[in-house]
Amino acid sequence: MQLTGRTRVAGAPVNYGIYRTADAPVGPDDLLADLARDGYTGVDSGPIGYLGAGEALAGRLATAGIGLAGGWVDLRFADPAGFAADLAQLDAALDVFTAAPADDARFTPRPTLACPGNPARMARPGTPTDLASALPAAAWPDFAARVQQAADRCRDRGLEPVFHYHLGTDVETEAEADRLLELTDIAICLDTGHLTLAGGDPVAALHRWAGRIGQVHLKDADVAAHARVRAAGGGLMDVVAAGGFCALGRGDVDLAGVLAGLDEIGYTGWLVIEQDAPEGGALDRIRADQQANLRWLEEALR
Repeated sequence: MQLTGRTRVAGAPVNYGIYRTADAPVGPDDLLADLARDGYTGVDSGPIGYLGAGEALAGRLATAGIGLAGGWVDLRFADPAGFAADLAQLDAALDVFTAAPADDARFTPRPTLACPGNPARMARPGTPTDLASALPAAAWPDFAARVQQAADRCRDRGLEPVFHYHLGTDVETEAEADRLLELTDIAICLDTGHLTLAGGDPVAALHRWAGRIGQVHLKDADVAAHARVRAAGGGLMDVVAAGGFCALGRGDVDLAGVLAGLDEIGYTGWLVIEQDAPEGGALDRIRADQQANLRWLEEALR
């Protein structure tokens, strides 16, 4: 595969169970040191502010020899007033991303736009999809127009955004991602694990979305663990706690097919290894998993 010449590999704070800065089980300098020691060359921002901002962020990344791959920003696209209020947090995130130096324009940070959690879908994430909580057909044009507005706002700051479909949100399924791509010009973040647990096929999707994939979250998923949690009435965080997102190569995602497909379509950019971990997980296990994830990818790319 020729992917190694066109991609760089990043880790992510979510792999350490970091969803909120205040509850982070490990500090940013220690996390970056872990990634650098293991051989990662980039990091997702995690919660905006976790890695710092401005000169502090730039200095921290430079000291570790780590690039910033991008980061999650959720906006209330389905709520006009909420969306307008959320633009301030988008601007704050863009301030963070533009402060991070990139030695190659192909690897500038990707603002990763997404929806906040939809409570009904958070409670019943993924296959079978909770269609009763789906965005109504009539709401899609205005929803997509707000996504486009946010994308243009990122571009005004010199950054190219991506949209992240995600379990438990208004854009969860492959069909919903298709609809958004039809109505906007934003690129997609191919998240292999979330697409699988929402009943999608990452290999087929990446070929259909060729030319529109601006970021990749390489993630494995345990379909049986997800099914057990759903059958017991559990929600998305229960799926995470049950190991629904397992270490690379241990789940049901055709990751070899994904990597081959990305090579075939000429994907260039970050490969962000993600393994959503429950809050309060054992750091020794987390660190071992992240080392194993990178080793798995290196072997697969050979």
